[in-house]
Amino acid sequence: MTSSGPAPAGPDRPTVSDPLARFAAELVGGPSGRHVRPLPSSRVRLVVLVLAALSWLVLVLRQLPCRELPGGAAADRYQAMCYSDIPLLYRLRGLVDGATPYLDSGSYPVLEYPVLTGALLELERLVTVALGAPVGPGLSGDQALVAADLFTGVNVVVLGLLFGVTVAAQVATVPGRPWDAVMVAASPCVMAAGLINWDLLPVALTAAALLAWSRSRPGVAGALIGLGAAAKLYPLLLLGPLVLLCLRARRGRDAAATVLAAAGAWALVNVPVLLLAPDGWLAFWRFNAERGAEFGSLWYVLALAGQPVPALNLVSFGLLGLACAGIALLALRAPRRPRTGQLAFLVVAAFLVTGKVYSPQYVLWLLPLLVLARPRWRDWLVFTTGELVYFVAIWLHLGGWLGPADGGPDVGYWLAVLLRLACEGWVVAVVVRDVWWPHHDPVRVPGVDDPSGGVLDGAPDAPWPWSPARATAPAHAGVPAASNRPAGEGVPIEQVIARIRAGARDGDDAEH
Repeated sequence: MTSSGPAPAGPDRPTVSDPLARFAAELVGGPSGRHVRPLPSSRVRLVVLVLAALSWLVLVLRQLPCRELPGGAAADRYQAMCYSDIPLLYRLRGLVDGATPYLDSGSYPVLEYPVLTGALLELERLVTVALGAPVGPGLSGDQALVAADLFTGVNVVVLGLLFGVTVAAQVATVPGRPWDAVMVAASPCVMAAGLINWDLLPVALTAAALLAWSRSRPGVAGALIGLGAAAKLYPLLLLGPLVLLCLRARRGRDAAATVLAAAGAWALVNVPVLLLAPDGWLAFWRFNAERGAEFGSLWYVLALAGQPVPALNLVSFGLLGLACAGIALLALRAPRRPRTGQLAFLVVAAFLVTGKVYSPQYVLWLLPLLVLARPRWRDWLVFTTGELVYFVAIWLHLGGWLGPADGGPDVGYWLAVLLRLACEGWVVAVVVRDVWWPHHDPVRVPGVDDPSGGVLDGAPDAPWPWSPARATAPAHAGVPAASNRPAGEGVPIEQVIARIRAGARDGDDAEH
């Protein structure tokens, strides 16, 4: 790759750039020296994918105690912390009877998930039947267990592949920082929560969308966001940050292409089900509108403490709206245009903090975005600690082992929820600081703007009437070091000789 402007920084070496990684490296011989040749990106990708495979193997082995088979005694799913919706909903949502989600009805509740998740379940159901699983409304209890176990095995493979897609996309999304993906591939959060539900489908689609965005393909990114929103609603939140950043960079056409592609992909999946089974399609929306304060949320803790929040939908969505307005103001008033990963993390974190429920697997939504927003091992460790404490506490709470023997308030569970919220709040605060004072940002080093920003990377920073920033070309003029420039000072366009080409990047950019 050639450039007429200043060369961007070379591949990041965490044992040199990351204080915690550097400290850990001292225990095994010290950080790599400057004469060490960096691994090619293909080798890094292989190493990270191997780590992801090992993490998935740990998860599968951890789930084995909860395996239910005829004549066997499964462990208590809460005590063993290996609960999963997968085999339960196969039996409880009519799949074991051969019913197609949304289209068929019977003596079971309608599947309460968006339609693309339902489509995945139907595909997996067909594969399960093709592999010999018994099917039909007249199955015995033992036959239903055998079928559900085979269905779970199919999910182990499918969700494992989706995790691999997520990790591979993470490696390639930020040129020059392939090792950041280790924070996803080797995350204990994945080993804990990866098989609770089907959340890795929207997670993989979101990761692929951000990869497409980083390769300057806004239409493809929008379509993948639309598909992700058809599997779980949260990927839709990414459209707001992308539109705001495009407006600030005067890339309105790219913003429009992204939104239109997202709307088209979402409609392509949803409209057929809406027309064929409107009641089944509405089940997801009705379920979420009617649910109250549930596990993991601040509202649930208040309800347990005897202080339930009235008009919870209004309060929850109102706070989310205020948070999104604050993020929008930050995006437009920041001295320099924020990075894509930073705003994506902030808006999804706001959604989860203000939401009515926080299921343990929701950590999978935040983890890849955390790594894009703040790829530092210290902050990853803070985030992981809060999530794992909550993961343990929720199962002990459900099993009745965390509360006092006299049946009093389960204060231990309350504290675990508050600790998780505090850890998430820590990372949010650090990301906001990085946006407002870019010299703290570990990604936006001198010579680098927004390496995962695609069409935004290197684009002039348009002046806003209410923004303190001047029109700048931040990309390859670099971020001023704290020692010799005021925090967040822009670089005038006239001082920039040229910008590095902001087109699609080759997968080996990390080596240049």
